[in-house]
Amino acid sequence: MDNRHVSILAHPTGRLIEECAPYDIDMDRVMKAAKERGCCLELNAEPDRLDLTDVAAKAAKELGVQIAISTDAHSTAGLAYMRYGVDQARRGWLEPSDVINTRPLRELKKLIGR
Repeated sequence: MDNRHVSILAHPTGRLIEECAPYDIDMDRVMKAAKERGCCLELNAEPDRLDLTDVAAKAAKELGVQIAISTDAHSTAGLAYMRYGVDQARRGWLEPSDVINTRPLRELKKLIGR
């Protein structure tokens, strides 16, 4: 996140449901570092990931860390996963103002153009 070209930390915990446990990291520290650097965290909507958890999404919101909901799509069919990301965000009490990809393009460009 110290690299000025990094705007979004993807796969923040690396979890793969029922296959790979989340990384053994201090997510609070990661979130605080993201906040300090103006970096966003990805909420990966792929049903086998759903990384961030709802609990982590809520913690990010409380710290003021912005979230990017991503489908992790590798084909156009994967774009349908967005609904799972939105559901996960709602479980974490996120509102549109907490999610960068709810913003108009001009504002989004400013947010990711650190």
